[in-house]
Amino acid sequence: MSRNFYILAAVLLFFALLSGGMSLVPSSFQPGLPANGTLWRTVGLILLLAGLCFALIGVMSHLFEQVDRRSEQARQEARRRRRERGEL
Repeated sequence: MSRNFYILAAVLLFFALLSGGMSLVPSSFQPGLPANGTLWRTVGLILLLAGLCFALIGVMSHLFEQVDRRSEQARQEARRRRRERGEL
């Protein structure tokens, strides 16, 4: 599950870098595209913030999955130890 958030974050960050680069290109090289550099910077900033938020969600999701996995392993280990003590 967290892998999907990482991929989404990477794509958004790539497009943020692309938008940042487009803000540096002169308007003569952008026929038919918005030539306003502040528009490209704003879009880049929004994409950057969205990418960082999805990366944070991916990290938190991975941490919660790890906690669930470890608690399940600890529960199974405790159950195994109780069975061994009961049989001896």
